[in-house]
Amino acid sequence: MKKYLIVTAIFCFGFTFSQQKQVKRAAVGFLNVENLWDTIPSADYINGTLAVSNPAFHRSIPLDSLKLLETTEDYKGEWSDDLLIGKKVIRKQILADDFTANSPKRWGTKFYNQKLANEAKVISELGRQYTNDNPAICGLIEVENRQVIEDLIKQPALAKSNYGIVHFNSYDARGIDVAIIYQKGRFSVLHSYKKEIKIFDEDGKREYTRDIVVAIGLLDGEKVGIFMNHWPSRRGGEAISQAKRNAAATVLKNEMDKVVSESPGIKLFSMGDYNDDPVSPSLKKYLSAVGDPSELSDKYPYYNLMYKLYKAGVASLAYRDAPNLFDQIIVSKNLYSAEKITPTYSIYKAEIYAPSYLVNKEGQWKGYPLRSWDGDRFTGGYSDHFPAVSVVQKEYIKK
Repeated sequence: MKKYLIVTAIFCFGFTFSQQKQVKRAAVGFLNVENLWDTIPSADYINGTLAVSNPAFHRSIPLDSLKLLETTEDYKGEWSDDLLIGKKVIRKQILADDFTANSPKRWGTKFYNQKLANEAKVISELGRQYTNDNPAICGLIEVENRQVIEDLIKQPALAKSNYGIVHFNSYDARGIDVAIIYQKGRFSVLHSYKKEIKIFDEDGKREYTRDIVVAIGLLDGEKVGIFMNHWPSRRGGEAISQAKRNAAATVLKNEMDKVVSESPGIKLFSMGDYNDDPVSPSLKKYLSAVGDPSELSDKYPYYNLMYKLYKAGVASLAYRDAPNLFDQIIVSKNLYSAEKITPTYSIYKAEIYAPSYLVNKEGQWKGYPLRSWDGDRFTGGYSDHFPAVSVVQKEYIKK
């Protein structure tokens, strides 16, 4: 499997000289942290008396603490924020007991701390060769709750960057979420929220997947929007599940278009595991993301930075023993420039990051990402996906 990098929401300080000009760089990237779960059995507690925008509206609570919290009913209805306003209810998680010391995974503090250190190491390296810093903004996929993110950003490899967190619990059936971390000194959040994706099975029954997490803010003074995604999987087969990812693409496009209409000139990064390749209908038809800058227009304003890498044979994972590039970064057209150095941020580099230590070196999965799990055995590895990173740069003018 070839090396590859992807663009995500990570920004870092970086200064260098090019053609007699000093430039400033920032890395925006993301990593699938492959089931980053703590060791404590928990469930979701929804306090519908709070504002939906409040992270405490929907949070993860240790099972032992649930008896101390008020509930209004044993809720059996559809799980949706709008329907839970005014209620106080508990929602059990499918994997609540899987990641514990007494489970077949024997998931205790030692393994958890090793997992945190592993993920922090990878994140700290995203874009570093171009910026000489940790990423300013980084997306996270497959986190259990806010607590594991707080534990992650306290790791020595990341702590110095003073990361903030954007996270909302989703109603995903497995209890996994997406999130964004950002260097507070580089990126200031003006507004953050989540967009629900409603999908249904072949019988019309509601299925629950991850929300799209959105952060609108200022990156070194420039207004940007970050859209973090983890679209419905290919469970049951690519064709039968395609409509679910098409639905996710429609939600994403509508929201990106809306943000642009409300904030003309804003620069957008959409990134994550789309569970589709750049040429799949969800991305090509429903999101209308083009693969070459020459195709950009008012009608087609989004540029998939991974398209050319995909055509060159780059992959970020192997699904059912076939290489795929599901991990992608898509940007608005105003982040592309034919000029190498511009007065405001534009794309300098987009890659899949796959250093040798992230690659399995032997056996059946030789060349694949060195994942954390082999069934119930913790391997000491990192992820079943390679991370993606993008680097933006602009001319640095000393004030």
